[in-house]
Amino acid sequence: MQAHFCLQCGSPLQTAEVAGQARQCCSAPDCAYVHWDNPVPVVAAIVEIDGAVILARNHGWPEKRFGLITGFLEKGETPDDAVLREVQEELGVHAEAAHFIGYYPFFEMNQLLLAFHVPTSGEIRLGEELAGIKWVPVERLKPWTIGTGPAVRDWLASRQSVS
Repeated sequence: MQAHFCLQCGSPLQTAEVAGQARQCCSAPDCAYVHWDNPVPVVAAIVEIDGAVILARNHGWPEKRFGLITGFLEKGETPDDAVLREVQEELGVHAEAAHFIGYYPFFEMNQLLLAFHVPTSGEIRLGEELAGIKWVPVERLKPWTIGTGPAVRDWLASRQSVS
């Protein structure tokens, strides 16, 4: 995210080298603010119900684009709690456990994805963020190349190595 003004004093930001990289820094001589632009942690859930993975489409996405349930961590929340909360909010189902798959840099969005397998059951009730869902039988699920796709790839591979 490109910042334009200092979050501490409101002065314009300027580009300067800090710690060996070009960074946005406050232009005020008495302010030492640096906009580090660190990646944002995002949780992603491979929600499995009755042998199928639930893929979701957010409002504003193209009609045929579906992905995993994802969301941002809230202040004071662990990634495990965040992914369970997101599943509850977006699908209306309560899950007991989240099993960590791995972390995946998503450079295009300046995010660090923390992916979990979330087995659950129950009747789905779409949250306000979702425009629709589709059920994909696990054996027909195919990973995609960017974003949460590598997590799907690794989860599918881990299932085959257990079988």
